[in-house]
Amino acid sequence: MSHSLGAADRQNPPDQTKHTVILDCCGGLNNVDYSEMDLTFLGGLRNYVDPHNSSFVLAVIAIIFNPLFWNLVARWEHHTRGLSRLFGSPYLACYCLGFVIILLNLYRSHSMTVAMKTQTRWTVLEGTEIFYAGVALMVFGTLLVVSSFLALGFTGTFLGDYFGILMDEKVTGFPFNITENPMYWGSTANYLGLALIGASPVGLVLTAIVAMVYSVAISFEGPFTEQIYEERKHHNKQE
Repeated sequence: MSHSLGAADRQNPPDQTKHTVILDCCGGLNNVDYSEMDLTFLGGLRNYVDPHNSSFVLAVIAIIFNPLFWNLVARWEHHTRGLSRLFGSPYLACYCLGFVIILLNLYRSHSMTVAMKTQTRWTVLEGTEIFYAGVALMVFGTLLVVSSFLALGFTGTFLGDYFGILMDEKVTGFPFNITENPMYWGSTANYLGLALIGASPVGLVLTAIVAMVYSVAISFEGPFTEQIYEERKHHNKQE
């Protein structure tokens, strides 16, 4: 959870008094009319981001790779039970995959932090209000992540459904009464908060990439998980 800019960019940041960035932390960006968007803000942001910087590239790779990895492995497990056979138990296999996912996410966070530190801060983001907004986002994001984990448990959090470890019923209490994917959007809120605290334009860009990648992952995971539970329901009816 970077890049360097010239002195001229740091001394003459673009005027942002007319721009507001709205992030729906629980569902990404919704109902945006892009035809009406003023791109001056995006142009100014671009001046502070070097996409060719190695740390930025590594962070983007980590962001994209992580959900791709765990979705491919989990689907392979669901269709073949290969990991369950290898470890001798679906629970042990799920715990091992979960541990790998945790390590991958730690590396992603580390790579994003390095990318943010490598490139310049943006004076537009250095206000006290923005700093405290970042703190609030991190508190809210952590609340979503922790409460989601407590509600689902380890296997529920780390794709136990794909290992045949199904929950008795759908979790509908907090934080799932706020969003169906609190782990993902809580994590996104944490990254956005960190970017605001660090006044990092690179952090904003990387957070946007995280949100887009998670949105794609959800579009695949949601229907597939529903299919798993429908298969169980159909199987139970036959019995």
